[in-house]
Amino acid sequence: MRQTRQYKSPNAAMLWSVVLPGFGQLYNKDYLVGFALIALEFLVNLNANLNLSLITTFVGDMNSSHHSINYRWGLFYPSIYGYAIWQAYNAARANNEKLVGKEGPMRTYFSGFFLGLVIGMDFGLFWHDGSFITQLTALRFLDYPVVNGIVFGLLMGILGHIMENKVYRKQKAAVEKS
Repeated sequence: MRQTRQYKSPNAAMLWSVVLPGFGQLYNKDYLVGFALIALEFLVNLNANLNLSLITTFVGDMNSSHHSINYRWGLFYPSIYGYAIWQAYNAARANNEKLVGKEGPMRTYFSGFFLGLVIGMDFGLFWHDGSFITQLTALRFLDYPVVNGIVFGLLMGILGHIMENKVYRKQKAAVEKS
């Protein structure tokens, strides 16, 4: 007997992908994309030495944190991470819209946030050792590459979300009215 489509919480799918890219897709029963994202996450994480950098960051060893990351691989991680979260959330929303019979073009959600998150994490990872950071003792924690990536990612994500809601969505609505 074939089971009917079940409700999927978009927030749960998003949070599962925050834990590990691909887990949200597995929650949504999108196994091919989920296993591909998990494989990519492990490939990039191992080659970039991100876990080693995290450990040295938590210990407080700034020098080892800087030198343990392979930035050529590390700059790929935000794209995989951001895409996994965005796709899991939007796939769960699409699933739920099909449950209630809404067919047709689906609106995507939080695109500005996740695009800003990816760009901010890349910039934060790349520019973590700026001279302005080392000059200010209040911002000294930003000298760690992973911490700086997270902080800049969240800031750019919020800015991207505001821009999407205030500029893009209103502009799109104005075009549709005319």
